[in-house]
Amino acid sequence: MSNAPLAKPGFRRKIIAASFLLPHMLGVLYFFLLPMVQVLLRSFQSAVGGRWVGLQNYRTVFQNTAFALAASNTARFIAVCVPILVGLSLILTVAVQSLPLVGKTIRSAFLLPMAIPAASVVLVWKALFHDNGLVNHALLDTGMGTIPWMDSGAAFWMLVLSYLWKNLGYTMVLWAAGLSAIPKSCYEAAQVDGASSWQIFFQITLPNLRGTGYIIVVLSVLNSFKVFREAWLVAGDYPDESMYLMQHLYNNWFRELDFDKIAAASVICSAVIFLLIGLLRRAWDKEDGE
Repeated sequence: MSNAPLAKPGFRRKIIAASFLLPHMLGVLYFFLLPMVQVLLRSFQSAVGGRWVGLQNYRTVFQNTAFALAASNTARFIAVCVPILVGLSLILTVAVQSLPLVGKTIRSAFLLPMAIPAASVVLVWKALFHDNGLVNHALLDTGMGTIPWMDSGAAFWMLVLSYLWKNLGYTMVLWAAGLSAIPKSCYEAAQVDGASSWQIFFQITLPNLRGTGYIIVVLSVLNSFKVFREAWLVAGDYPDESMYLMQHLYNNWFRELDFDKIAAASVICSAVIFLLIGLLRRAWDKEDGE
């Protein structure tokens, strides 16, 4: 009979858990981490031959006028869209929560845009906002002049509208999940103490939604990079300058095989995104500490 000590149950559970996690970790390593390292290395190499060029690619990107235009438009798009989406979705969610009979139906209606293919959305865009589209015909009928929607600064705001329309329902679902986690006893106690609806919202609802708000802001920033499909299908590789985003720049550089500039620009954008998320996390933690 062997005198070897039996493995502890806790150790066996860790081995079983590791065996389930290992395939997923290998997938993350192979499909995400290794490509990220490769992009970082390619940002210091030439596009052809892989010759080491140091910071030359970064200097080229920073001096590129197309990169400056795309970066400024992307930053402007995020700065405009994310606050509007977060605020508007929270207001609508609170309003829908106060309508228990039709609240679920309304939330489902807001989720419909996520199920509509991008190509179908583009057809609606073209039918409405083409130079000879329905909107311009309506403006002519009222005696107003037509507006070149997709060939002027109005194109940027059409992109903003598309982003809000597409992501509003999803964000409302996240807010609803956060609201459902707030104990009803908090609201009942506040009502017994005579608190008004505004006091309940600012003193109970908002503080308890802080964690949910952080997740929503981060997801909204990441989702803001997914509007390229609609913009590209509507206006092509070179749209109006007001809606020329980083995704357009990547697409054009990829077609021209400028992999060195793509790698350098990707590293720059990734660093900015991680810095932005880190600052948001720090701001949230600071407010929680107070």
